[in-house]
Amino acid sequence: MTAAWQRIDVRLTQHAPASAALLRSGASDVGIADTEAAIGYELPPGLAVWYGVDEGEGSGILPSGKTLLPLEQLVEVYRKHQEWNEEERDMRGLLPFAQPPGDFWSGWHTSARKGNPAHGRLGRWAVDGEDEPYPHGSDGWPMHEWLEEMAAALEQGRPLTTPDGTVEVWSRPALYRGGLEWVDPRNTTVDAQFLNGPR
Repeated sequence: MTAAWQRIDVRLTQHAPASAALLRSGASDVGIADTEAAIGYELPPGLAVWYGVDEGEGSGILPSGKTLLPLEQLVEVYRKHQEWNEEERDMRGLLPFAQPPGDFWSGWHTSARKGNPAHGRLGRWAVDGEDEPYPHGSDGWPMHEWLEEMAAALEQGRPLTTPDGTVEVWSRPALYRGGLEWVDPRNTTVDAQFLNGPR
């Protein structure tokens, strides 16, 4: 995962320096230990490298315009999810790690439930909907594979391809509003410059 993040950092530095400037170093061992104590679960291996992006307008460098949550926000959002859902559904161990900037209604999570097939895999959550693995119908995309695919998509200027071979044609990396965002190329009203592959 560290190598994939380095590839993403290089691509952002070359083509979207405003977004590259938002990246910070990964979380400290103390920060990880404090987070695990606060939520009562051990973070899945490698998850700590996901932390390091400041939230801000136009900073959603992840597909679907989502932004990584710093560890302290992960704890805050995780606790809110437990309060909202303790009677309706069991969200224990589902760690919300990304959401659109300023949006508290949906995002991505990964499972910290050891022994569960979804452990360390990508899932989607929504306050008013069911939690589900991503892609739908799977046990979830292993996060390290997702990050590697994201790095390759940025390098090649193309949409993501899911493990089952589906090309996510509705989301392609582009320069938009001064930074990197994933834009639907079918939307002709968006004035975005799509990234191309290596020249």
